Amino acid sequence: MARQPVHPRPDGEDRYTISEVAALSGLSAHTLRWYERIGLMPHVDRSHTGQRRFSNRDLDWLDLVAKLRLTGMPVADMVRYAELVREGRHTIEERKSLLEDTRENVLHRIAELRDTLAVLDHKIEMYGDAVRVDAARSDATRAVPAPDRAAPRP
Repeated sequence: MARQPVHPRPDGEDRYTISEVAALSGLSAHTLRWYERIGLMPHVDRSHTGQRRFSNRDLDWLDLVAKLRLTGMPVADMVRYAELVREGRHTIEERKSLLEDTRENVLHRIAELRDTLAVLDHKIEMYGDAVRVDAARSDATRAVPAPDRAAPRP
């Protein structure tokens, strides 16, 4: 189930500077400018002095882009998705297809990670067993009294 976005400011009062968006998103100002330059960000409004002014809608878009990045989606595919969104409703089927392909890739990666986790769990269990065996041997060695090294007995 999708979570509802939490915005620092209500709609209508949602004008963020690039440094505020960088702090909120964890992206650098350079990355935000690059996203805009390559077409990954929709048109960002500007103030009368030319400074970028981001909205809550832009924050939501950046949240989606962050999720797409986590999927491993190539930047070119993310840009294509952004273009399709801007083109309008008639591209819904193509957008859906792009996201379905990405979902399949994510499911494949999850399966690979589960297999990897099983290998790690097995190795951790083996090492845990080895530590317990070594500890038991050490305890057994300490339980045997050391030979008396005093003067030889007649």
